[in-house]
Amino acid sequence: MADPGRRPSVSIVVPCYRSAASLPQLVARLEPVLHDCADRFEIVLVVDGSPDDTWSVASKLADDHAFVVALRLSRNYGQHQALLAGVREARHDVVVTMDDDLQHRPEAVPTLLDALGPAVDLVYGVSLAEEHGPFRNMTSRALKSLLGRTLGVPHAQSFSAFRAFRARLRAGFADVSGPATSLDVLLSWTTARVTEVEVPMDQRAHGRSNYSLRMLMAHALTMVLGYSTAPLRAATYLGLALGLVGLGLMGYVLVSFLAGDVGVPGFTMIASMVAMFSAAQLVSLGLLGEYLGRVHGHSIGRPSYLVADRSDRTA
Repeated sequence: MADPGRRPSVSIVVPCYRSAASLPQLVARLEPVLHDCADRFEIVLVVDGSPDDTWSVASKLADDHAFVVALRLSRNYGQHQALLAGVREARHDVVVTMDDDLQHRPEAVPTLLDALGPAVDLVYGVSLAEEHGPFRNMTSRALKSLLGRTLGVPHAQSFSAFRAFRARLRAGFADVSGPATSLDVLLSWTTARVTEVEVPMDQRAHGRSNYSLRMLMAHALTMVLGYSTAPLRAATYLGLALGLVGLGLMGYVLVSFLAGDVGVPGFTMIASMVAMFSAAQLVSLGLLGEYLGRVHGHSIGRPSYLVADRSDRTA
């Protein structure tokens, strides 16, 4: 924290989906922790189109507690869009984001705040223990490594939903809109003063995880296609490589012809090369289509989210 003698004011942002059973316990555990470590605080619960009773529970918590604000999005936009809504709603100097399922311990929030020193703007809470199955964990590490390379973000391996950052960073993405968002990428635009701290993680308190491997990979694809031109460069390099192979093959055929071999050598190989070239062209066209579709989504003004309802004591 910037001033060791001054406690920060803190906004906790929690995207909520199918978490009616865990929210009361989450708020109950956060309240004493925040009373001890924060000068002022609030808890912003963003209900992301949840089909169960999550909104009823969240709005009841907002009615019962002056420090709770509940937002209901008009439909299910996705975790990062819900985070963006909550981050923009936050009123205090430090924003902490965490999951709604109690895997992120409320008691670990002070650890993140303590790590947010004068030379740090963003802290990720990471667990050295394996949080999921071996395949899911291996895939997650591989995707983070890929994201770090394609997005030019050296701290991508630290990406975590449990994070604390200075609210002033929001100015760097105040005008961002559109259907695909990544809070981690947006934060990487605004600061390089990033660190991580080890925190304990618990098992999900109720039900099963709402974030599947398929969703993880889809979000990684959104990050790469939405914030990087690396796939287009890769398609260019692939085209150049295949072009060189084609030139080599043409030279081979020409030399064979000049040497007196009037037949067409290697018909199977030639057919395979044509198929490979065609596949590369289709992949490149598909990439261009993805980028154009995302540009179109932004150009027509699709919002990142729409807040349909709000519940707090000032509403």
